[in-house]
Amino acid sequence: MVRALLCALVVFVLVVAAYLFPRLPSHRAMSVGRAGLGPPRFVTREGRPSKLSFEDMLRDDFEFDMRGSDVMVFLHIQKTGGTVFGRHLVRDLALERPCQCLRGRKRCRCARPPSAGGQRSWLFSRYSTGWKCGLHADWTELTACVDHAMDRAEKAPAKRRYFYVTLLREPVARFLSEFRHVQRGATWRGSRHLCGGRAPTADELPLCFNGTDWRDVTFQEFLACPSNLAVNRQTRMLADLTLVGCYNRSGMSEHERDLLLLASARKNLRHTAFFGLTEEQHLSQQLFEATFGLHFVRPFEQLNETRSTAAQGRVPPEDLEAVRRLNHLDVQLYDYARKLMSERLQRLKERGPS
Repeated sequence: MVRALLCALVVFVLVVAAYLFPRLPSHRAMSVGRAGLGPPRFVTREGRPSKLSFEDMLRDDFEFDMRGSDVMVFLHIQKTGGTVFGRHLVRDLALERPCQCLRGRKRCRCARPPSAGGQRSWLFSRYSTGWKCGLHADWTELTACVDHAMDRAEKAPAKRRYFYVTLLREPVARFLSEFRHVQRGATWRGSRHLCGGRAPTADELPLCFNGTDWRDVTFQEFLACPSNLAVNRQTRMLADLTLVGCYNRSGMSEHERDLLLLASARKNLRHTAFFGLTEEQHLSQQLFEATFGLHFVRPFEQLNETRSTAAQGRVPPEDLEAVRRLNHLDVQLYDYARKLMSERLQRLKERGPS
């Protein structure tokens, strides 16, 4: 009994340390593996990492190999501006072989150059491959699914390098935007939420509404549902949910779960090849272009007037504060992301043209 308690205490101390001191150099952090709250460094048979981070891409010899096996994977978090960014990826990149987007079709064909066996895709996203790992698949789902999904789509196994990209948004604005979206009838009921090889049970993840949707939900009802996936959505979708028992909350305290989720989300964010911020469109574009060596043919637009900003003006200050408290993990993750983005931009500036 004493030994078990000591082991539990050691694990908890390690978790707190990872949470408080997250800035390990990425080349070391990636080697920590799953015990270190982050993704293992998957390696191809040639000895190359199959999931590349920003740190890997800073090497002088780095090139996103459009002709080879490199694949960009877009982790699309709801209400972060991902729809617009996803369209930029398929419509606005200056490429040797641009994506083919036909009128009336939701998906574009983003094939590699003809000389590289041009039937294979370099982009895994809603507007290229479709939701092959589930509607708005999160980090846990994507990392378990992408390779198999690509094998099925291309009808053959291949050794690939994956580059994860995502967007984050100021948490209060994002939460209010999702509230308005749900009010209009959105549910994302097609999402699988697969974790540990299975979907959550109805007891683990009960619906917040009866019937087909949550249309016309009041703000207080939206805040009050304990299983509302809008709460701390960005942290949950970036974390490795297997570390906390997936959607089963009985294995640890809420405080322990929160620490693990935030530490994991931070670590996985550091290991993304690129992330942008909805509130920093121009800087996000600069960061993407400098990181990948790819360029957009038109500038990103910073749209200040959105449904969520208009909604904030109609929400009492005490309710806005309640949203911040409820989304405390996302607030901390977003603050961390802003600092990390500044660091990445500074490092690229110091490196100069590659």
